[in-house]
Amino acid sequence: MKAITNKRLYALGFFAVLMSLACRHAQESKSTINNENVIPVKVETLQTENVKQAIAVSGQFSTDDETILSFKNGGVIKKIYVKEGDAVRQGQLLAAVSENEISAQANQLKLAFQKAERDYNRAQKLFRDSVATLEQMQNAKTALEVARQQLNAVNINVGYAEIRAQKNGYILRKIANEGQVVGPGTPVLQVNGAGQNNWILKAGLSDKQWAALKIGDRAEISTDALLGKTFEAVLSRKAESIDPSNGTFGVELKLQDAVVKGLASGLFGKARVFPTLAVTQYSIPYDALLDANENEGYIFITNDNHTAKKIKVSLGALQQNRVVITGGLEQAKAVIISGSAYLEDNSKIKVLN
Repeated sequence: MKAITNKRLYALGFFAVLMSLACRHAQESKSTINNENVIPVKVETLQTENVKQAIAVSGQFSTDDETILSFKNGGVIKKIYVKEGDAVRQGQLLAAVSENEISAQANQLKLAFQKAERDYNRAQKLFRDSVATLEQMQNAKTALEVARQQLNAVNINVGYAEIRAQKNGYILRKIANEGQVVGPGTPVLQVNGAGQNNWILKAGLSDKQWAALKIGDRAEISTDALLGKTFEAVLSRKAESIDPSNGTFGVELKLQDAVVKGLASGLFGKARVFPTLAVTQYSIPYDALLDANENEGYIFITNDNHTAKKIKVSLGALQQNRVVITGGLEQAKAVIISGSAYLEDNSKIKVLN
């Protein structure tokens, strides 16, 4: 009987050991599974920086007095006296349109004026002799004044059968040719006052760049045509609407130098504009950036040190091993800088010290 009791006790003890081992193994397995779902990462607390970062732009040189010249009256171009690149002086004859048609109109109106003048003189005499009424004399006088004004108008147009230079400058483009039929206001020549050295650089900006600048901001302009020489400039104009041809907002940078030699309209130039307004931005390690293109990229952030969240950010300039983030991190507290390759959106994380 005692032997049977010992055997029972031995069996119960062995069973208890097996149960203990099974529970322990289950706990270890559960712990292993949980640890496999939690990804260890390193984070960096975000801090804003208010900087005045230079904005790089490019464009073409021009002057602030470029003008398109045309004839006031249509007709056949009789002669163009200049070529592209020619220097011109104020008052110089540049082009002329055939005067045959307008001269015929002038002669016609001159004859009409003479007839109206005769009719009025005759009406005056008849009115004095009480043959014509006061109304008839007044109508004749009105017809005379109408004919006079028409003759004056056509005489003015005769004076606009020529194109003359309004100031010293250069011929930039010859848009029309001799013998070509042009209408009133059709462009014939493009000129500028390059002799006055009013040089500007015309450039196009994105909406974000345009908003960061204001009139009077300082700029530095250079061009390969002058071996990279740098000129001081200021932002003199900002367009108030987008250019539909290229989708940018136009700006003009005016050179401060009174005399600049060696420039020509249309030359390519580069500029760095220094905004007066500070821009809020962040700087993060380059390794934290995922799936980046020229202007945008993705990173993982965490606000509770337990969950990773994938967000899109706007990229700025590169600074050695770091990249500037100009937008997208306004609501973030920390960015994940190590372990991002193993993460997905809403992954569980463990922050390492």
